[in-house]
Amino acid sequence: MKSVMERLSSLKDTGVAAKISEDQQLYRRVSALYGLLTDLYGPDRLVLKAGKLHALDGMRSDKVSEQVLALQRLVFEDPTIDHVPAQEEIPAILEAVEEEIADRIARRSVEEQVEKQVAEKMRERHDDYMREIRLQVLKEEAGPETPQTLQRLAQLEKMDEVALARPVIESLRPRTLSDIVGQDRPVRALLAKIASPFPQHVLLYGPPGVGKTTAARLVLEMAKALPYTPFQADAPFVEADGSTLRWDPREITNPLLGSVHDPIYQGARRDLAEGGIPEPKLGLVTEAHGGVLFLDEIGELDYLLQNKLLKVLEDKRVEFDSPYFDPQDEQTPKYVKKLFEQGAPADFVLIGATTRSPEEITPALRSRCAEIFFEPLSPTDIEQIVREAAERLQVSVTEAAIELISTYTIEGRKAVGILADAFSLALNNNPDAPAAGMAISEREVREVIQTSRLVPSSPVKASATPQVGHVFGLGVAGFLGSVLEIEAIAFPAREPGKGKVRFNEAAGSMARDAVFNATAVVRKLSGLDPSDYDVHVNIVGGGRVDGPSAGAAVTIAILSALTERLVRQDVAITGEVSIQGCIKEVGGIPEKIYGARQAGMKRIIVPAENANEIPDHLKGIEVVTVSRIEEVCRAVLTGGDKVELAH
Repeated sequence: MKSVMERLSSLKDTGVAAKISEDQQLYRRVSALYGLLTDLYGPDRLVLKAGKLHALDGMRSDKVSEQVLALQRLVFEDPTIDHVPAQEEIPAILEAVEEEIADRIARRSVEEQVEKQVAEKMRERHDDYMREIRLQVLKEEAGPETPQTLQRLAQLEKMDEVALARPVIESLRPRTLSDIVGQDRPVRALLAKIASPFPQHVLLYGPPGVGKTTAARLVLEMAKALPYTPFQADAPFVEADGSTLRWDPREITNPLLGSVHDPIYQGARRDLAEGGIPEPKLGLVTEAHGGVLFLDEIGELDYLLQNKLLKVLEDKRVEFDSPYFDPQDEQTPKYVKKLFEQGAPADFVLIGATTRSPEEITPALRSRCAEIFFEPLSPTDIEQIVREAAERLQVSVTEAAIELISTYTIEGRKAVGILADAFSLALNNNPDAPAAGMAISEREVREVIQTSRLVPSSPVKASATPQVGHVFGLGVAGFLGSVLEIEAIAFPAREPGKGKVRFNEAAGSMARDAVFNATAVVRKLSGLDPSDYDVHVNIVGGGRVDGPSAGAAVTIAILSALTERLVRQDVAITGEVSIQGCIKEVGGIPEKIYGARQAGMKRIIVPAENANEIPDHLKGIEVVTVSRIEEVCRAVLTGGDKVELAH
């Protein structure tokens, strides 16, 4: 191309042009220009081009003017040019032709350079593409494995071959509803609400370790076998813990209800993320579709999440939304469109379990659920659980060991755990003895209790020996009743009428009010003026009294201390006392009766207004209803039948 440009430049060399004639000069210039066109297009293409532009005859003519005319048609690609230039016009025409040819040659040079660069890039891309293809083929043939990954795989497979025994709690878990001890009525109630043509959402209340989770699982299995329930044979039982469910209010993540993984933030599946398509992630409510969603510790679930769960219970579907979703995008999979447009199915039965009291659960949730209260386990229930667990373990346990276990726990799981620890301890003490038939004594159980730093479930125990100024009251903590020791002592004041009534301030303001009311009632009952005595009232252990139910017990304690009458120590008292001597209604009667039974009480005094709350399946304890303080005196005090309240 450089020689061509040099030839074009030489045409304008005036020194050469001066040596030859003007005609020769024009002829040479025209011939040189044709030579440039031949180099530019090639001989064959130039002839074809000349034929199309009607310039072929002019190219072959002997006349310079006709050659110039043909040259014009070829360079400017215009066959309509038909003016044969005069001699004086030719130099100007040749100048224009030379400029056009020079421009075309320059463009051609640039195009060739660009084409060369493009070809180079294409070759590089081709080499890269071929390299990727070769690597892909090698991966497909050899796989993604390396010596390191294969070594780790071998380690994992070797670990899978090692298996310890199942946890003792799992192996001793009840297998049928009849195996659940101490919960006959709650289990029947749960079965009636789940194994029905119209199953209900249920909330289960009760202390831990009494069988709520096991009962829910077994009830579903029984319901699936009944022909009139809507549960299919493969109905799922999805279990989650409300205290561990975490979610983001921005709905970036929500394992319970489901969330949307946007391609920018969380990242959808790779093939969706590359197309900018959001991907809905289904939650536990959809996983439980057609079955049961069991939420343990539902009271610990975030309140806002509880409200969102309510909407799912009503709609039976979960809705998804994302600003990245485009219903017109043809690349969006059909299942993604369906989830965004119609939502995900979530038709399930909710069973929530909690150790909280009903007042601590969202009212809106309670209104949509039936409520069932599981009962605390009695010592007799714990003893039965231990005996059945011993049979499954094929060991023998002494009665003293069984009774000791029932003293230190009220949870079935804990009782089985103590038994398993004692069994392991007995094996270690007798390594040569066979495991089957191993004898577990009180000694092994006591050692387990001491090393675990366990305390008796009910430190207060009833006694057959009456005492002066010592009364058992009743309190409630959660679903468990407890026995309160209330004691009083009285001394004559140094000066009549200047005595003081003292009590431990840790008991709270309710205890203070109970003591003041009690002193007024005692004065009428005994005819004695408490202001003539220094009276000290104490709640042993610093127990806090959060309600007025200790009023009757405090009154009896003060009355006994002032009159030195003995109080029965196998009787517990609950009830508010008015200054008129009336025994008023209190709460937590079933729990308090349970607490009294745990302490070995033979009798419990409750207000007559609470008579309808007394369970009808009590064993080993007498419940006496009273409406006035005189009746309490007759039931617990020696000589109490002689105490009358002046009206």
